[in-house]
Amino acid sequence: MFNAFLMGVVEGLTEFLPISSTGHLILLGELLDFQGPPGKVFEISIQLGAILAVILVFWRKLWDVARGMWKPRTPERYFAVNIALAFLPAMVIGATLHGTITALLFNPWVVSIALIVGGIAIIVIERTIRVPTIRSVPEIGPLAAILIGFGQALAMIPGTSRSGATIITALLCGVDRKTAAEFSFILAIPTMLAAAAYSLLKARNELSLEGIGQIGIGFVTAFVVALVTVRAVLAVISRIGFTPFGWYRIVIGTVMLVALSLG
Repeated sequence: MFNAFLMGVVEGLTEFLPISSTGHLILLGELLDFQGPPGKVFEISIQLGAILAVILVFWRKLWDVARGMWKPRTPERYFAVNIALAFLPAMVIGATLHGTITALLFNPWVVSIALIVGGIAIIVIERTIRVPTIRSVPEIGPLAAILIGFGQALAMIPGTSRSGATIITALLCGVDRKTAAEFSFILAIPTMLAAAAYSLLKARNELSLEGIGQIGIGFVTAFVVALVTVRAVLAVISRIGFTPFGWYRIVIGTVMLVALSLG
């Protein structure tokens, strides 16, 4: 139960930060030798807890978009179109390569290397990006939205970070930090819901409610921690930037490589 709580804390903390939730869960699972319920129910449940937190944070904006996107040439229409376009690459590539990537790359060595490489990329890009010209999600535009979507698809490699890849791609497209973070968080909703549904479908013959206590603890913990994390990131990201997360990735990836090398 305590290990399930720790996994929920890590999911809630890392899902929406550019430090890779999947990578941290793989590393923590290795360290704890964590064995959740069969059928990936635990992993899916803590992801759903994190998604629910984002929906709660942005519920008013989501409601406004849902009401206004049917009207032509409105900010809500452009908002919805940008999210849809950014979602497409991950949907297509994920459905095609999910099994191959899971079989070949889901191990602590790949995660550690990806954390370091991604950390270096974040630091370099943060120091070289030009003055942002896009300051709201409706301004992003179709081409930039699709490019951000391909960035998200790259995050299928464990340790890359979905939020990190989308945020950094958005920065390269001229989006300011806060808008990039907001777009990444909202884009996570359809992406993670689709990924959870796809995982459930693939593992439908293994599904079980065994370990319902672990599932409940992980879900609630991930929801509460993600709720605090998302609000905190939106409040401070314009001031602190993403460079601290880059250094964190390099440190944790290096520590894990040393630990793995020493057995």
